[in-house]
Amino acid sequence: MGEIVLAAKCTHVPTMLMSEQEGPIHGTRQPAIDGHMEIARRAAALGADTVVICDTHWVINAGFHINANARFKGLFTSNEFPQFIQNLEYDYDGHPALGDAIAAEATERGVHTLSHQLDSLELEYGTLVPMRFMSRAHRMRVVSIAAWCTVHDHQESRVVGQAIRAAVEASDSKVLLVASGSLSHKIWPNRDYAANNGTFTISSEFNRQVDLHVLDMWQRGDHATFLKMLPEYAEHCCGEGSMHDTAMLYGALGWDAYDRPCEVVTPYFPSSGTGQTNVIFPV
Repeated sequence: MGEIVLAAKCTHVPTMLMSEQEGPIHGTRQPAIDGHMEIARRAAALGADTVVICDTHWVINAGFHINANARFKGLFTSNEFPQFIQNLEYDYDGHPALGDAIAAEATERGVHTLSHQLDSLELEYGTLVPMRFMSRAHRMRVVSIAAWCTVHDHQESRVVGQAIRAAVEASDSKVLLVASGSLSHKIWPNRDYAANNGTFTISSEFNRQVDLHVLDMWQRGDHATFLKMLPEYAEHCCGEGSMHDTAMLYGALGWDAYDRPCEVVTPYFPSSGTGQTNVIFPV
């Protein structure tokens, strides 16, 4: 019988890659990189063989979708930030059976979901950035689930999360579940970016204060209260992908019945106006 052995909310900012290159950002994202590697080490210690990533950089407009190819290999350049992520090599094994099972389970529960095995369907950088660093500490098979949901509601994503858990428990896999996305996500307007040292600052003090309050709630295990504010938090603080990754995470963990105190493994930091962190959700 399979199980989700660890869960996490993770940043995927492109500056993590730039932090390892010569230039003005060199070394500045090391705490985020260290956080990814610590999460992978914890997952390895718990026997995880697969990572399921709910990716807020994979935009979808109808249904839910899973990238469940047997192997992911290629060269990635971001169409959003080609100056930040270019020619990124990747090569990971997938887990088609688990991706198919998640899709079937979600569809059976009333949320139409498709699983795909297509070599031409690339991974997005919400998956590729965490995997670049996590794979240094522990190699795992990868299943990527679209979590930039434009016409979906959080209750549907909650069901997808429940389907992830049910499919994992019916499998023989031990899984690290990752919600890949920021907290607040109001990127600096282009005209204001340089004047505000945008790479290292938050665009809204209101957003920063709400982010910090959310982290305090998570660390206290007050998830039931957080879920009551999730829709407005995602709306008013511009949650990345409307925070469907987070709804999927909580769906898998038991929604408002989940009460475990979380552990912040990367201190909160601003990036391009947004609020970022790495947080472990114990299972």
